[in-house]
Amino acid sequence: MRQIDPHTLTCAPFAMFDDDWALLTAGDDKSCNTMTVSWGGMGILWGMPVTFVVVRPTRHTYGFIESLDRYTLTFFKGEEKRAALNLCGSKSGRDMDKIAAAGLRPVYGEGVTWFEDAAQVYICRKLYCQDIAPANMLDPAIDRNYPAKDYHRMYIGEIENLLVAD
Repeated sequence: MRQIDPHTLTCAPFAMFDDDWALLTAGDDKSCNTMTVSWGGMGILWGMPVTFVVVRPTRHTYGFIESLDRYTLTFFKGEEKRAALNLCGSKSGRDMDKIAAAGLRPVYGEGVTWFEDAAQVYICRKLYCQDIAPANMLDPAIDRNYPAKDYHRMYIGEIENLLVAD
């Protein structure tokens, strides 16, 4: 993998999140957890390249991302890792070693974790978080995504490093 400047990246972020999905990972070689995300984005905020992701407080990854300063987003190319993404989105790291069960090979560096065979890895430093609040939903239909009232917390992270496959 090689490092590139986020400003030079050419990508289709809507397809990356909605169709391809990513692994959101927080932690290091001593302890980490990952989960599949399909809601999120990237752009410029406060003059910095950023990603944003949302995590429900019921997810095991929530405790990791809450207690740490950084997270990664690992995107894969094609459908080769679809089964792993499905497993990591449907099973909890509280109940099993889902990284091993998914056949993922972690890479540890810069105090964070990502995965081999990645097409892109975003290493992000948390800048901001805020809970999604029903009172702020301007379209009442959004609330149908929360039948259990387990509203996400949104995290915005500065892209400190962007790695792409050669």
